[in-house]
Amino acid sequence: MKNSMSKAVGAVLGLALAGVLGATGVAQAQALPSVPAPAGAAVAGPSAVRAPASVIAQVEAATARQHAFAPNARVVCYSAHVQDIGWQAAVCDGQVAGTTGQGRRMEAVVIATRGVGGVCANAHLAEVGWQGWACAGEGAAVTVGTTGQSRRMEALGVQVGSGGVAAQAHIANHGWLNSAAGNPVYVGSTGQSLQMEAVRIWA
Repeated sequence: MKNSMSKAVGAVLGLALAGVLGATGVAQAQALPSVPAPAGAAVAGPSAVRAPASVIAQVEAATARQHAFAPNARVVCYSAHVQDIGWQAAVCDGQVAGTTGQGRRMEAVVIATRGVGGVCANAHLAEVGWQGWACAGEGAAVTVGTTGQSRRMEALGVQVGSGGVAAQAHIANHGWLNSAAGNPVYVGSTGQSLQMEAVRIWA
């Protein structure tokens, strides 16, 4: 019985990391603005962007370095694509990606993890809505958002393969919102035309 339960859990996790997610609700969503959960499972659609190989390599290398320092740690590294700046250097484990006090929109983000069984992400974009889940395995990077379209990211959803994840968004007119934790977790806003300007993610 225990063995078959383990296999069932493994199968469910495998499906989630393949991008077949049934996102069910918002974990500890901030009161205002709110982020409703996406209605169903989807794989990232045609508006998704793939970050340049150099950016992906940098985020994956940062994740590997953090993991090497603390092999048992849960590591999340990420890089934001920001209006008029482009791709920023990778940061990890709750550091700020994006900008504050400059009025610059986040347009895309690359995320990689170690020690959490892989990662899935979903971006809510201006005039697109929820883009669809995209996933990557342990140590590999996933990209959501757009570049070259001057399109603001408004909210971000993140899910990991095991345990939980936490995040915090900085948005226009509100600054830093309350952090949210769960699996999946959603931060930012929808239906208010407010750009995300920065994000922090940790596990």
